[in-house]
Amino acid sequence: MDTNQTMQTQRFAQPAGVGEGITKEEFKYSQGVIKKLFDYYDGKVVGQKNLRFALIAAIIADGHILIESVPGLAKTTAAKTVSDAVNGKFSRIQCTPDLLPSDIIGSQIYNATTASFDTMLGPVFANFVLMDEINRSSAKTQSAMLEAMQERQVTIGGETYHMPGDVFIVIATQNPIEQEGTYLLSEAQTDRFLIKETITYPTPEEETQILDRIESHAFKKIPPVLTIEDVDKVQDIAEKVYVDKSIKQYISYITDATRHADKVLPASDAKYVQMGASPRASIAFMKIAKAVALMQGRAYVIPDDVKMMRHPVLRHRIQLNFSAIADDVPVEDIIDKLVNTIQTP
Repeated sequence: MDTNQTMQTQRFAQPAGVGEGITKEEFKYSQGVIKKLFDYYDGKVVGQKNLRFALIAAIIADGHILIESVPGLAKTTAAKTVSDAVNGKFSRIQCTPDLLPSDIIGSQIYNATTASFDTMLGPVFANFVLMDEINRSSAKTQSAMLEAMQERQVTIGGETYHMPGDVFIVIATQNPIEQEGTYLLSEAQTDRFLIKETITYPTPEEETQILDRIESHAFKKIPPVLTIEDVDKVQDIAEKVYVDKSIKQYISYITDATRHADKVLPASDAKYVQMGASPRASIAFMKIAKAVALMQGRAYVIPDDVKMMRHPVLRHRIQLNFSAIADDVPVEDIIDKLVNTIQTP
């Protein structure tokens, strides 16, 4: 880092009128934690760099992540890896059409000995919850996660139970195409996910490395390198990352453009947009941009941090119509065109 960059970092670390900012000790600590997360992931998962970045960014930003891909691309392994890295409590829920809400949040069971009902908490009470193939569960079951994801609590028998600890991340996976026994996620459900990442098949070289590791038993369990307290502290540090007013306006303009595509895009492109993003998109942009800035070694957000995460933040929040599906128009193309209409600060 050159002298100008160093001065800029210090200036943005403690900007006037924006609170105490990030101290040098906190910044150094966060960089050490982030490096350990990256190294641990690379020691367990081959390839999938986009997934690695998205997972760690979501954890630092204290948000939930939706992952879309065909089966067998290490989504479960990646989710378990980040949990193992911090010695967190991990829970996996395999979603099926007959899964009930009580199978997720828990239920009350009658105790004949005491002639009373005992509350049995479900697998959602963990630091990292993997909802595998979430779109195979019914809408009623999916809705059981709304309160947990938004309020970090569930209600059983009229009583409220809070999630354990300060770290609660839902990592959900879904099939990229509709198949028999799958259900589309509702808009309210998808909006609760901070970001959505899509992953593809590994390269032949990466797949060869996977085979080599399996043959040499290189996928053995690696001891944790961090604690849940480390994650909680880095999340607190990330909240202090400085976001200038011009960046906030930039985020707002991008989100607003998704709602008025007909005013910023040519009619040939605007006709594909059915619905734009809610204010949760702007909140998600700011939170994930702070995490990205910290991961890039900065205590302040720049426009590139926002641009970098435009697809993960918006791809599940912008709804395209049937014309887009018929014409095979990817939502990412529309997002790029919308973002390009906004002047970069």
